[in-house]
Amino acid sequence: MPEKRKKYDREFRDGAVRIVEETGKPIAQVARDLGVNEGTLGNWVNRARAEREGRGELTVDDAAELKRLRDEVAELRMERDVLIGRVRARVRSGRGTTSGDVVAR
Repeated sequence: MPEKRKKYDREFRDGAVRIVEETGKPIAQVARDLGVNEGTLGNWVNRARAEREGRGELTVDDAAELKRLRDEVAELRMERDVLIGRVRARVRSGRGTTSGDVVAR
C-alpha cells in the first residue's frame, strides 16, 4: 500500500527554509529535527534560492560581503584623497618633484 503524502503549508515550508539559511545547519540535520524528508527540504531550499536569484535579492552572505566591500572602498577612497592632498600640497609649496617622484594629474 503506498504511503500517503504529507502536505505542508506555505508557512511551515518558508520557516524550514529560513532555519536552513539563517542557522547554516545542514539540510539533513534540519530535516531530521523537523521530521521532514531530506530531499523534500532540499527541494524547498533550492526553489527558494532560485526565486530569490530571479528577483535579484541578496543572500545573507552576499549582503555581508557587499557591506564589507563598501566599507573597504570608502577606506581606500579616504586614503587616496589624503595622498592626493599631500602631493598637491608638496607641489604648491615649491618643493616640486625630483627625479624619483611621480607627478599627480
